[in-house]
Amino acid sequence: MNIPVPKTIRNRWSQQNGYKHILYIAFPLILSTGSFSVQQFVDRMFLSWYSSDALAAAMPTSILSFTLISLFMGTSMYTSTFVAQYVGANRPERVGPAIWQGIYFSIFGGIIVGFFSFFADPIFNSIGHESNIRKLESEYWVYLTASGIFPITTGAIAGFFNGRGKTYPVMWASFVATAVNIILNYILIFGKFGLPEMGIAGAGLATAVSTMVNLIILIYLTFNKTNDSRYYVIRGWRLEHSLFRRLIRFGLPNGIQFFLDIAAFSAFILLIGRLGTTELAASNVALNISMISFMPMIGLGITVTILVGQSLGADNPNMASRATYSALQISFAYMGTLAVLYLAIPNIFIYPFSAQADPAEFEAIKDLAIIAMRFVAGWSIFDSLAIIFSSGLKGAGDTKFIMITITILSLLLLIIPTYIIVEFLQLGMTAVWSTGIIYVLGLGIAYYIRFRAGKWKDMRVIEKQN
Repeated sequence: MNIPVPKTIRNRWSQQNGYKHILYIAFPLILSTGSFSVQQFVDRMFLSWYSSDALAAAMPTSILSFTLISLFMGTSMYTSTFVAQYVGANRPERVGPAIWQGIYFSIFGGIIVGFFSFFADPIFNSIGHESNIRKLESEYWVYLTASGIFPITTGAIAGFFNGRGKTYPVMWASFVATAVNIILNYILIFGKFGLPEMGIAGAGLATAVSTMVNLIILIYLTFNKTNDSRYYVIRGWRLEHSLFRRLIRFGLPNGIQFFLDIAAFSAFILLIGRLGTTELAASNVALNISMISFMPMIGLGITVTILVGQSLGADNPNMASRATYSALQISFAYMGTLAVLYLAIPNIFIYPFSAQADPAEFEAIKDLAIIAMRFVAGWSIFDSLAIIFSSGLKGAGDTKFIMITITILSLLLLIIPTYIIVEFLQLGMTAVWSTGIIYVLGLGIAYYIRFRAGKWKDMRVIEKQN
């Protein structure tokens, strides 16, 4: 039986920057961003098998190191917007120079992140965890920060593929890196095949090697004679001061926004932890479940940035709008479906966490997790607005507005209210999660208003052609 499909949907499906076009580009990005979650999950799983102390040390160390790396990686990744606009403007010879400016910034950022590897003990001593945990945190920290240059540089070089909408090589490189990470985790943590047992240091070394492998693959696929003949990926190696300054001007606010987003989220989790262990565990369950919705949205957001950049490079803001609203409709369909499932059958999503847990101990966590899932349902839908419209603004170069907005709203709508609720009003988890919903909704509304105003239509990150 054929189900009739409205004509407007059929047209939107087949149009340039319509549903089909967006899903074709987004699918590999969704899988490649999802592979990062797989790596994190396997790291935690193996470390939980190794020792509870190693598991406890891994989470704060990885969050702290990624927060530091995100500032520079968010900037280096912005090369994809430059590439997208140059491709849209039919100026492929400028793609290589844009990538090289990102590489030079990545080297600078990698050196700074690596410098922090020498300060592991003072950093974790100041946090105040137990001495045995601090020792493991310091071991893990050294590997993650010393190898920080690899993911930062990967962000710059991946822009060569993402900015052109050729996202499959990035996906395959991330798959290989994930496989390397899983294999090395098992070998190095537990000391298999005659190698010494390294514990959490083995997990750190596995992460360092796998991120290096990811970078090497992308370097191999990028810097060859075929790409150089059209995109000047080898000939365009020189440092161009004006182009480098534009990368900093537009990319650094993107990096700061990335950094603040993670920092605000980390602060929110830490404040929930002050309510009690049960509330923290329940919130962690709900947030881990929400990753089902969040990871695909990252890939969809990157796709919007790419297509908006290409459209504006071609001086076609109407196509940029079409890409943004097509992605928004896809995200609403996806997030809306998940929100209904979160509300209707939360136990199915919680089951993997309860399957091997002590029933008596997990019962209280489960009850609070179901409450948190109701907020995750609303969070997921409102997050669509924030991710899609901020991605559209990024594709135009309106990164300063995004940076300022998240700075103000994260303080006024999330961190300060949550702190007051936890420390002074003591209203409990429902009130805390309410601030999270208000924060995400506030971001979405702010970005939507900015997008509708249309100032972004006249913005460009690339220089005008003489």
